[in-house]
Amino acid sequence: MTENPARRQAPRQARPGGLLFATLVLATMMGPMALQMFFPAVPGVKAGLGVSDGLAQLTLSLPLFVMAFLTLAYGALSDRLGRRPVLIAGILLFAAGSALASAADTIWLLLAGRCVQAAGGACGVALGRAIVRDVYGPERLVRMIAWLTMAFALGPMLSVPLSGWLIAGYGWRSVLVFAALAGLVIAFCVFLVVAESHPPAARTTGGVRRLIRDYAALFGNLRLQAFVWHSGATSAAFFVAAPGSAIVMIDYLGYSPEAYGTWFPLFPTGFLLGNFVAGRLSGRFADETMVLASSLLQALAVVALALFATSGALAPWMIFVPGGFITFANGIGLSYAQAGAIRLAGRLAGTAAGIGSFMQLFCGALFVQLFGLLADGTSGPYVLVLSLTTALALIAGGAVFAQRARPSIRR
Repeated sequence: MTENPARRQAPRQARPGGLLFATLVLATMMGPMALQMFFPAVPGVKAGLGVSDGLAQLTLSLPLFVMAFLTLAYGALSDRLGRRPVLIAGILLFAAGSALASAADTIWLLLAGRCVQAAGGACGVALGRAIVRDVYGPERLVRMIAWLTMAFALGPMLSVPLSGWLIAGYGWRSVLVFAALAGLVIAFCVFLVVAESHPPAARTTGGVRRLIRDYAALFGNLRLQAFVWHSGATSAAFFVAAPGSAIVMIDYLGYSPEAYGTWFPLFPTGFLLGNFVAGRLSGRFADETMVLASSLLQALAVVALALFATSGALAPWMIFVPGGFITFANGIGLSYAQAGAIRLAGRLAGTAAGIGSFMQLFCGALFVQLFGLLADGTSGPYVLVLSLTTALALIAGGAVFAQRARPSIRR
């Protein structure tokens, strides 16, 4: 009996499932977790390579910007070439960059390796949400992005303790060796588990001119831009919360790092609960309504923080309870804003996911840098920067709600 050639050559289609989702979580966590794991390695880099504080800090800041900009490229590539090959290639690039950095004998080779690592790690950040949209459909998008973001938030919580253990036992290079091996394992899992979710019939075509037109269509849609700016503003507030609260509590109020560690879990707990609530409320309210509601909740929490900071008797709970509500609002708003942008983009979902991921990382790095420039050991800069991110979130949330009747992007 002769096998039907069409049947033999039919590509395997991605289908919903726990194994698929777990693999996407690993791919999404990979890049940001590798960035976080390197934080405790900086003192070892300074001593081992004999470099200044400024050069050592470049191993943290430079990869973050590289990762932010590369998310734009992965989304657009996956709309043209398919999600699976682009994801696998990015993960292998991540593993190669990690290996290069682990063997570096100069700071310049280490920086090159870290940038290659970050360039590869950007693939999971950009494509995880696009694949979720392909597989689970627009109706379940908010819920699945909420679960994906909730799992992704656990990465930084686990990365620093794991990194500390590795460095204590095997030195700072062990963090990079671990990342290289983890990248190979994740690439193998993706190869086995993740089928193509973006078939050829749904892909965009054309060269550079068509790519420019695609980006112009996305950036020209004010409703989509409001969604991605909201993602950036809420992410910036989340990124500023950790270093800002540490300076206020330890430098300004004089508490020990151990006391800070006791209160800090309110931040990630609030974020996780926000994502949980977003998942549970999926389909009950419009994206635009939830984005605006989360912005208002964040504004109320920042007002409370500002009142406490000017009361003259600032206590730890006055920092972390409002901060927990801020990150709770971030978890809700981020899920709905990302889902709203991807839904609007239609066949350009991968490109839109890349733009949203870029705004998260870029705004996070920008406002953390701003806080670093303003920080003076008091609570003022912390409240000011959080107020700026909240104002941006309110403006974007209001713009999203005002344009809720505008149509999706057409191709």
